[in-house]
Amino acid sequence: MFTVKELSELKAPELKKVAQKLNINPVGLSRADIIIAIVKAQESSPILAQQIKQEMMQQSNPNKTVRTKRKRISKNAEPVSNKDISDHPQQTEQTSSLFANTENKSDFQEQSETTTTIPDNDEVSAEMEVFDDDNSATSVNEPPEIAQENKTNDNEFESETDASDKNTIDELPAPKKELEFTFNFDGLIQAEGVLEVLQEGYGFLRSADYNYLSSPDDIYISPQQIKSYGLKTGDVVRGSIRPPKEGEKYFPIIQIEKVNGRDLEYIRDRVTFDYLTPLFPHEKLKLAGGKYETISTRIVDLFAPIGKGQRGLIVAQPKTGKTMLLKDIANAISYNHPEVYLIILLIDERPEEVTDMQRSVKAEVIASTFDEPAERHVRVSNIVLEKAKRLVECGHDVVILLDSITRMARAYNTVMPASGKVLTGGVEATALQKPKRFFGAARKIENGGSLTIIATALIDTGSKMDEVIFEEFKGTGNMELQLDRKLANKRIFPAIDLLASSTRREDLLLDKNTLNKMWILRKHLSDMKPDEAMEFLITQISRTKTNEEFLVSMGS
Repeated sequence: MFTVKELSELKAPELKKVAQKLNINPVGLSRADIIIAIVKAQESSPILAQQIKQEMMQQSNPNKTVRTKRKRISKNAEPVSNKDISDHPQQTEQTSSLFANTENKSDFQEQSETTTTIPDNDEVSAEMEVFDDDNSATSVNEPPEIAQENKTNDNEFESETDASDKNTIDELPAPKKELEFTFNFDGLIQAEGVLEVLQEGYGFLRSADYNYLSSPDDIYISPQQIKSYGLKTGDVVRGSIRPPKEGEKYFPIIQIEKVNGRDLEYIRDRVTFDYLTPLFPHEKLKLAGGKYETISTRIVDLFAPIGKGQRGLIVAQPKTGKTMLLKDIANAISYNHPEVYLIILLIDERPEEVTDMQRSVKAEVIASTFDEPAERHVRVSNIVLEKAKRLVECGHDVVILLDSITRMARAYNTVMPASGKVLTGGVEATALQKPKRFFGAARKIENGGSLTIIATALIDTGSKMDEVIFEEFKGTGNMELQLDRKLANKRIFPAIDLLASSTRREDLLLDKNTLNKMWILRKHLSDMKPDEAMEFLITQISRTKTNEEFLVSMGS
């Protein structure tokens, strides 16, 4: 039977041949799996395994012949007379001196006195020519009895020495020979990430688990791949990777399969985001109805409808429930519009709010908490915007819920180098250019996708900088939702100022009948105070199950 060591020393063709003889299919198995399968198979059929082993030994050494020991040739010496002994005094002296140190010296002397056998010269020469394979020939001058006894002692000593050496070898631990696997792991693992192209020309695929920042899971993309496929920062790349070789730090991608969910031919011919034609939003995002319907989403769906490509601004004072309202909107969009790619971007937010948002909303949550530096806020915001643009270029609908744009503008103002031109509140003259670029990217694309951004803006925080930032963004949105601190203090939620909240060109999102009834409802609520109007609307809406039922009840 084969041992694991013998199997590991066999070459791959020989190992597969042994496996096939043992009725094992080696196709698709690694070297280690084949060895394990052979060991298990020979336990069930040891006779077959032994036959295979003998066949392989014969094939490996076909010309090798087994040497057998030659038979010992022994000649009986004839006794000689005392006269012959006296004729050879020199041989007698040599014989006695040769056996002077043996234990049987006295016996030998007595025996030599009575019967001493000395072979002739011809017999000595014949005796010298006869040797065994172990080089154990009988000494020329030894008598046969002494020679046989000495040989027995030598054999005993050699057997004891061999046994002791064998025990010593058995006691030593056998060196573990590691199995060398030459399996190719290229292309076995699929990976996906968001591309960030560096100034050197190469790029890395960033993971959303690390908020698109540098991490050990980054995947390297060479400059040749970026140029050949026309990749940009923000592209969602999917492909096959291989393990890093010696001297490499990252997993390189070896074959790109999909980019932004599209084939590579489509990516090469795509139009850049800046050259796409923007339109007014005309496809409504339904917030009412479904599993996550709340009174807040139903009110927003009536008074400030959101369409695909909307640029909305939620203006709120501190502690007015803007984060909870943003969460309700996110849950409604994710449930009613599964085709929309939803991203929640939290900048300068509390860590517990980030955890709550990740656990309560089925969306991609990218966050940079308030204890992080401003450079991290800016970097996360840039890569999220670039990802959204690349998806829109490929015809996808993307929604970004930003909390908050005021804190993002603060971060950009911090990292912006001093230009010498400072506005009121310590805002750099060029610091708000990139936040405006972020917010202004929301648009509905003609014959394409859409990018919807709903951002929150802080007011009445006591900071002059926040007021300046809000004034800059005040007229840029096409949907505005005002939250009232007085309603929140009275624990009236949602604390929405109904008269100050509206959507531009809402006639493109609402049908004519719904639009007429909303004008009548606004006129009726304009005669009330904000808290009275909100309490009246909450009471009426809670009595009905849908907004359609509520509008029908208005006519009666």
